[in-house]
Amino acid sequence: MNHPSSDGLPADLSKDAFRRLGEVRLLLLDVDGVLTDGGLYYGSDHEEWKRFDAKDGAGLVIARMNGLESGIITGKSSAIVAKRAEEFGMTRVAQGALDKVPALEALLADGAYALNEVAFMGDDILDLPVLRRVGFAACPADAHASVKARAHFVCTRAGGHGAVRELVDLWLQVQGKLDGVADLFWDGPGLSGRHAAGTRR
Repeated sequence: MNHPSSDGLPADLSKDAFRRLGEVRLLLLDVDGVLTDGGLYYGSDHEEWKRFDAKDGAGLVIARMNGLESGIITGKSSAIVAKRAEEFGMTRVAQGALDKVPALEALLADGAYALNEVAFMGDDILDLPVLRRVGFAACPADAHASVKARAHFVCTRAGGHGAVRELVDLWLQVQGKLDGVADLFWDGPGLSGRHAAGTRR
C-alpha cells in the first residue's frame, strides 16, 4: 500500500494507523455528535428530531458497495436512528447502550469480525472504552479533547457535517478504491451497476 498524500487526504497519517485502517472491514458509529451534529431537537409533542448529513449517507452507501459494512452503537434509543439504520441495511445496531463495551461484544458475537477489523468513530468520553478496543479509532473534529488525544485519526470535519464521509473516503484511499468509485459514477452505471447489489437507497 502507498501512504496517502497530495489528494486532499491526510499525508501525516501514521504508518501504524495506515496499517490498522487497511485491515478494517466493519465501521461502527456513535450517533449523537458523529452521525448528527449533537443537537437534540424536541417538538411540542415530545417528538425527537435529529439532523443527518447527506454526504455521510452517501458515504455509507459507497462504503457498503465496496465491502465495508457499517453499524451503530449509541447510548440513546430513537425510532429515527432505527429508521436511518434500516435505510442503510445495517444489521449491527445497538441502541440504549450507555455501557458500550457489552454492546460491542454482542455485535461481534457471531465471529464475523475480529476486533482489529473494526473501526469505531465516537466523540465523547463514553466512547473511550470502545475506541480503546477496536483496531482503528476515529473521531470528528469537534470531539472531546480526551477522545482526540487517543484517536488514530481526527477528522477535519465536525460531527453531523461530513466526518463519517471523510473517514469513508480515507478508508477507500487506503484500500486503493477511491478513484475507482469516482470513475464508476462518472463513466459507469453508478448505483444501477453490479457493484450496487444488495445496497439500499
